Amino acid sequence: MQGLFSCGALIVEHYAYVMCLVSNIRARVQERSDLFADLPSLPGSLPKVLQQGRTDVLTLTPWLAPVVWEGTFNSDLLDSVYKPLNLTIGVTAFAVGKYTQFVGRFLESAEKHFMTGYCVNYYIFTNNPQEIPFVGLQPGRSLSLVPLRKYQHWQEISLRRMEAINLHISETIHREVNYLFCLDIDMVFHNFWGPETLGELVAAIHPGYYNAQSREKFPYERRKASAAYISSGEGDFYYGGAVFGGLVKNVYEFTRACHMTILADKANGIMATWQEESHLNRHFLSHKPSKLLSPEYTWDDRKPKPSELRVIRLSTVSKNYKELRD
Repeated sequence: MQGLFSCGALIVEHYAYVMCLVSNIRARVQERSDLFADLPSLPGSLPKVLQQGRTDVLTLTPWLAPVVWEGTFNSDLLDSVYKPLNLTIGVTAFAVGKYTQFVGRFLESAEKHFMTGYCVNYYIFTNNPQEIPFVGLQPGRSLSLVPLRKYQHWQEISLRRMEAINLHISETIHREVNYLFCLDIDMVFHNFWGPETLGELVAAIHPGYYNAQSREKFPYERRKASAAYISSGEGDFYYGGAVFGGLVKNVYEFTRACHMTILADKANGIMATWQEESHLNRHFLSHKPSKLLSPEYTWDDRKPKPSELRVIRLSTVSKNYKELRD
């Protein structure tokens, strides 16, 4: 059954990708409408999906993975494809120490905007279950608290995240969800987040580097001694560690691979520059994600909103890191 689902999910993702590609081709054709002025018009109106597209932002990677922006997908069309599959979407988030203060707002905003109309299982990893507030959930949605010990240093918590997610997938999550997103808890949903984000392996472009003019600007791990090392001249995008996901089996393999490279660094007495995010970027360099989410899906509230960002769907809230980590 799992194999049949994976095959079906792959077909759906490629169908959605083709629709996105057609949309962008249509937009480029419209830009040069002068070339087609003498051609007869097609009878009737074009399907709605063909009337969308973006030419002001990158919507396709060199390896032909779609980059999801507002205006590159049709929500109604995607719902008509995905909803009959009766999917369950999982969400993991970590609320350790003082980060429990963000749980209420995270869940309340997710209930308004995240995968509305779909079954959703939230998995909150925490060492303070008594501090997790009650939030009313829609029918078909559930919340599970996953016990987690508190580590002395916040860097250790970051490095242990991949291990904890991987372990809970193998023990529980793989039986309960089809797709899984791993998000930071100190974030808030502001607008619709739907099936346009589903894919085999999904990465999010970091909001601080999406418009960088050179890969030399990316804060990759540059020390050769680290398993997260990326040499100068290499790299596609700089991906954020706050958002990643995909089919649950692929997230399992991804978190396992990152955990193993983190362990390799630990054995060699080295910690990557940006902890798990450095290892995430190293993995995505050699194992390309099948879909990229634009900064709409991982914005930073401290940054002004640029013109190309038509909507902010999820953003990191402003906070005092020193106070939270002490």
